[in-house]
Amino acid sequence: ELGYQRRVRGGVKSHGMLLCASDKDHTKVEVLRVPEGSKPGERITGESFTEAPDAQLNPKKKIFEKVQTDLTTDGSLQVTYRGELLRTSVGPLTAPSLASAVIR
Repeated sequence: ELGYQRRVRGGVKSHGMLLCASDKDHTKVEVLRVPEGSKPGERITGESFTEAPDAQLNPKKKIFEKVQTDLTTDGSLQVTYRGELLRTSVGPLTAPSLASAVIR
């Protein structure tokens, strides 16, 4: 779960964020998949993540933009952060078909 503030974007009230995988030249884009049984708003985590998440991210600090540079998919299409598998309580996040993808 990303603690983004709700705001109006392009005249539409935004309540969250959608993560996508794309190839290096951004000609193919896929919405990431969460495992079946995951709940809306569930925390996405990794084994080494021990700190409690921020309740809300300050958009002026550009935290996600800094983290995003280390998000990718591995050869099994699973999403990783600095090589560590990202998952919900029921399993890993995946891309439908893009390995070594950029995550945005």
